Amino acid sequence: MSLPSYPRFIGPLLQYLGEQQGSVRPRVIYQGLADRLGLSEEERTVLLPSGAQSVFQNRIGWAHDALKRAGLSSAPVRGTWLITDAGRKFLAKHGGKVPEEEVERIAGASRDVAIRSLIGANGSERSAGSAEAVPSPEETRSPREEIEDAIGLIRASVARDLLEHIANQTPTEFETLVLDLLYALGYGTSRSALLRVGRSNDGGIDGIVSLDRLGLQKVYVQAKKWQGQVGSPQIQGFMGALQLQGADKGVLITSGTISGPARDAAKQARGSIVLVDGLRLTELMIEHGVGVSTEALHIPKIDTDYFEAG
Repeated sequence: MSLPSYPRFIGPLLQYLGEQQGSVRPRVIYQGLADRLGLSEEERTVLLPSGAQSVFQNRIGWAHDALKRAGLSSAPVRGTWLITDAGRKFLAKHGGKVPEEEVERIAGASRDVAIRSLIGANGSERSAGSAEAVPSPEETRSPREEIEDAIGLIRASVARDLLEHIANQTPTEFETLVLDLLYALGYGTSRSALLRVGRSNDGGIDGIVSLDRLGLQKVYVQAKKWQGQVGSPQIQGFMGALQLQGADKGVLITSGTISGPARDAAKQARGSIVLVDGLRLTELMIEHGVGVSTEALHIPKIDTDYFEAG
């Protein structure tokens, strides 16, 4: 079965809470609902793009949020969930079940509250009664998932733009970019410890990184501004350049791709050779802010420590 959307957890969650004699900890509920719905081990371990939480737990959390907004459940004590009297009456009225139309109403009402809190009561939000205001439960993911998916799309777009900008750089500019990135990653005692040496007779070495103040430990760098694929001949050439330097640590970074045989060749090196292709290059640039600026996205959540301080 496919992992249920977060509205699909609303009914099972309310029913589960209705079977309990008191409040229940979320981790117990996660396990109970996963078992009841027959979620596979794989479905239970799928994480949000951020890796911060499993998807099914996140969706159950948003289902509980919708039930709380509807007055059907509560969180009376930190870390516990409890069905309300209104929740029990609701289940009794509907024969212990949550009808499909009620699932859509509860999920839609929760969504409309969130929209009004973001754009204001006088904004242009759609009315709760409109068909467009309540998305189908099959199509609805949790707000956190949609935010993270949107961020993922933005990152992918920025990565494509980065590769376009890199394509317009000179080889010298690309070599400098590679050293800037390595410094951002924590290599070198200072930026001046990363030396660009690339030139026509560089022997395959474009940069040298001193890992200590005396320069006793060094990493040799090759920067390949390519739009094509780096193959095993290029790796073997780099290995030869390292051997001439008496070096056992090397990093090859390309704006293009790296073939399977090239990666296999790197594994045969006497020392350690790290290969970074264009995709990984852009990921690292975004992560460490090289050629990329960021905007803060403020997502509010309750500070429980503040309310328990007294």
